[in-house]
Amino acid sequence: MDLLKLVFDRSGEPLLFHSGYFLFIFALFMIYYAFVFHKQRLRDISIILFGFYFYYKSSGAFILLLLLCISTDYVFSIWIHRTKNLLFRKMYLVSGITFSLSFLLYFKYWNFFMENVASITETSYTPEHIILPIGISFYTFQSISYLVDVYQNKIQPSSFKDYIFYMTFFPHLVAGPIVRAKDFVPQISRKISVTYDQVNEALYLISKGLIKKAIIADFVGQYADTVFTAPEGFSGTENLIAVLCYSLQIFCDFSGYTDMAIGIALLLGFRLCVNFDSPYKALHITGFWRRWHISLSSWLRDYIYIPLGGNRKGICFQLLFLTLTMLIGGFWHGASWKFIFWGAGHGVLLCIHKLFTVKYPRLPEDWKFKSISWLFTFASVALLWVPFRALSINDTLVIYQKIFSQLDLSYLPAIYRVNPLLLAMVFGGFTATLLPNHYKEILKNKYFAMDFTLKLTSFIVLIQTILQVQSTTVQPFIYFQF
Repeated sequence: MDLLKLVFDRSGEPLLFHSGYFLFIFALFMIYYAFVFHKQRLRDISIILFGFYFYYKSSGAFILLLLLCISTDYVFSIWIHRTKNLLFRKMYLVSGITFSLSFLLYFKYWNFFMENVASITETSYTPEHIILPIGISFYTFQSISYLVDVYQNKIQPSSFKDYIFYMTFFPHLVAGPIVRAKDFVPQISRKISVTYDQVNEALYLISKGLIKKAIIADFVGQYADTVFTAPEGFSGTENLIAVLCYSLQIFCDFSGYTDMAIGIALLLGFRLCVNFDSPYKALHITGFWRRWHISLSSWLRDYIYIPLGGNRKGICFQLLFLTLTMLIGGFWHGASWKFIFWGAGHGVLLCIHKLFTVKYPRLPEDWKFKSISWLFTFASVALLWVPFRALSINDTLVIYQKIFSQLDLSYLPAIYRVNPLLLAMVFGGFTATLLPNHYKEILKNKYFAMDFTLKLTSFIVLIQTILQVQSTTVQPFIYFQF
């Protein structure tokens, strides 16, 4: 009875890749999968059912909303594909996008809009208790890209089974990456072959993701949470360290999730797109967005920036479109002015970089210029994480005021004496993040060259270590809230 309750009880918490329960049921699923992966129909149905179970465990009845969105968007895609009249095709596209966005707008933005309307009209409004379905931002963007690609004849509608598979593939279902149908759907119909190299790569990615998330991100996140909760009670130096901690936390947390998602998909015989490419090594803000959350930034580029006009209408409009795109990207992250502030900040930086490259098309290649460019980019990105993490715009201003007016680095030795492990983790984490690619390749190749038994043993030890050091409540991934 207790086992049945554990399996079917919906606690309202998502199944986390680094939780003991997920690792247990996924191990059981993989044993079963080993016997069915060569039978395509049974394999596909098995993965679809596991995807629905994965979503049900975190969202309960909201699984019906997911089913409704999948079914309706698929019908719209068929109508778009079969209709020859351009006006009706546009009507179906707009209707499909509107239908998908309507749920996102209600669950995520209704209270925000109504509170601001009440503020403008000087009336009162009591926020409704609205629970945000996990993953709705990701699967909404994914379904919109599918409809647009069908409309633009970039893809043809797949079978309904393949569309369900594409939308519910559990490694990317609740926190991305945002997968394009043209990259993923063709993989469904091919024969699955999980090679030794794939298993090697999968274990490497999952191990790396676990270390990033459960060891680095969760550790430095404790300090960030403490300071960001009440920044006025800490010095400028402590606030700066908290900003660095959160910068490291959000990267290790989200890229760690992506590493695990790609690794888990590889074990099943499927390949997801790369979502991070050492973003903190970027030498300018445009480079940062080519390396950070690549699936979202490319989605914003292809489905918002380019349709608006991109760089086809002159530099003034290009700057406007860049700003609008980043404002939408900021608002996508959350129904709050602080996310709009964050998006606007990145929009301004992108505009500045674009104007700079127009005026100076050939930039110096010497190490001094690159060092200054990197430092400015990293500092800008780190400071813009403040409104992203802070509880309010007011707290954001407090942190900025503390850092720029009360910073005293002479406090660092005292902070080190109190919490040496924290500073060591921050230094080590950023060092690993900024490591040149060829060193990363050396480490990866050394891992691949290890005996498989030793590799598996080290993986089990890693899992056991994480389970031992975790608190009683496993920390969710940051991007689950979006």
